[in-house]
Amino acid sequence: MRKTIPALLLSSVAIFGNACSNGVSSNKSEGTVSQSDSIYPPVEKNKANTDYKPAFEGQTRIAGIKTTTPYEHSVVTDKLKSPWGIALMPDGRLLITEKEGTMRIVSQDGLLSEAITGLPKVDAQAQGGLLGITIAPDFATSRMVYWVFSEPVKGGNHTAVGKGRLADDEKTIENASVIYQALPTFDGKLHYGGRIIFDKEGNLLISTGERSELETRPQSQDLKSALGKIIRITTDGKPAAGNPFAQDANARPEIFSYGHRNVQGLAFHPETGDLWETEFGPRGGDELNRVEAGKNYGWPIITYGLEYSGKEIGTPPIQQKEGLEQPVYYWDPVLSPSGLMFYTGDAIPEWKNSLFIGGLSSTHIARLVIKDNKVVGEERLLEKEGQRFRDVAQGKNGELFAITDAGRLYKIVKK
Repeated sequence: MRKTIPALLLSSVAIFGNACSNGVSSNKSEGTVSQSDSIYPPVEKNKANTDYKPAFEGQTRIAGIKTTTPYEHSVVTDKLKSPWGIALMPDGRLLITEKEGTMRIVSQDGLLSEAITGLPKVDAQAQGGLLGITIAPDFATSRMVYWVFSEPVKGGNHTAVGKGRLADDEKTIENASVIYQALPTFDGKLHYGGRIIFDKEGNLLISTGERSELETRPQSQDLKSALGKIIRITTDGKPAAGNPFAQDANARPEIFSYGHRNVQGLAFHPETGDLWETEFGPRGGDELNRVEAGKNYGWPIITYGLEYSGKEIGTPPIQQKEGLEQPVYYWDPVLSPSGLMFYTGDAIPEWKNSLFIGGLSSTHIARLVIKDNKVVGEERLLEKEGQRFRDVAQGKNGELFAITDAGRLYKIVKK
């Protein structure tokens, strides 16, 4: 139900200031003073690419919200080289992948390690390279690291998963090996997916893309292909027990869900335990989905977007079909959603369970409030920075970290 907003609240504005920290420029932002459940106009003001009708109220352009707790942001470092994924280490430092094939460790005060080497060769052309990263639940003793990368092979490349041990001197990854390859191989440069997270059973969930091209798109619907899927495997690269297609002779047993375009965000809801993902649509139609085992998420049969040329997808184009899952939320124009996370900290209580998404072409961090599996509010953070936000992560003390394609690591904290 929409609420009537007092004129005083509607006239309140965000306050921006400037500061300097560690020799790198720093800006401060204070959330608008308002009731935490107040309703504002949708944050998206631009015209949509299509006139497609959403499947239900609130599926797109939901009411805006504004953080009331004063917060500030700073640039911890701007010396990263095309960072892609973040993993929080037990001591609060960040282990970050760089697209060209190395990792780095960044301390809270911005100290940047030398490049960590020893990983398999990556194909770093276009959207490829060293991508998502996670560490083992027992990292404090095992020092095991898991990552996704585009693996160059004869005939092209594919999304692959590697693992290895971070050496005690933190200069190399020891005994690196490839534990999974998302086949078939394709000679292309786009849509690798690339996120990787652990589930509560200790298995790995990995996202793959359908490689973008018209000839590969149908493979997102093909259960014999690993393209356009969310994959669930053990830490040895084997299909995880309980996967939905384990007993289907006509399907890959590692598949968890299918019908995806290019998933670059994976996260578990901290209270419900549900898996959520974000994926790129084409021109419009970026999606947020709540993922259930064995379900079909529709690409390329249904979509709320167009070809980049402006041509419709499908003849005729359809956005809804029985048996195909609807996105919980979609964006048109696009957010270009990459990494995402649910906030579980206490530093900013009103952010509890909010979903944060790094926006690339939209150049902001999106904050979504979700209730009963529906989006009820949307906010934009750091949009004045003009950065392509590739991944977001929560720090040890409830701070919010974000990396950008330009090499920056941001930190957002309560003021």
